[in-house]
Amino acid sequence: MGRFAAGKFTLKNPDKYVGTKTPTYRSGWEFHFMKFCDEHPAIAQWASEAVRIPYRHPFTGKHTVYVPDFFIVYNDRGGKQRVELIEVKPKNQTLKEKTGRSKANQAHWVVNQAKWESARAWCKQKGIIFRIVTEDDIFHNGRKR
Repeated sequence: MGRFAAGKFTLKNPDKYVGTKTPTYRSGWEFHFMKFCDEHPAIAQWASEAVRIPYRHPFTGKHTVYVPDFFIVYNDRGGKQRVELIEVKPKNQTLKEKTGRSKANQAHWVVNQAKWESARAWCKQKGIIFRIVTEDDIFHNGRKR
C-alpha cells in the first residue's frame, strides 16, 4: 500500500453523505472506500464515523465506545435496500494467526474482537449488517467480481 495517507475527503455527491462532519480518511484504504461510496450508483447514503457502539474493554474492564468507519445504505442487485456498518482493516489485523509473537499485535487483536462482537450484537438488534472490509474487498487482488 505504500505510505500512510490521511486527510479530508472531498465529496462529489454531497447529497448522498448523511454524516454530520466532513469525512476524514486515516488510510489509503479508507480513502478508496469513501470514493466508492461517493461515486457508486447503488449507494444511496453513507457516513463516516457516524455510529457509536458501547463495549467493554477486555483488559481494563472499563466501558468505552467503538466507532466503526462507515455507515452505508445501498440497494442490492435485487433492488432491496440494505444497511451496513463497515470497518476497514488490513487483513492481517483480522486473523489471529497473523498476530505473530508480538504481544502488542495480539493485544490489538483481542481488543478488536471485543469491539466487533459488540458491533455485531448492536447491528443484530437494529436489523443491519456489520462487515469488516479488507484490502481483498477493496482491491479484489486482481480478481474480477
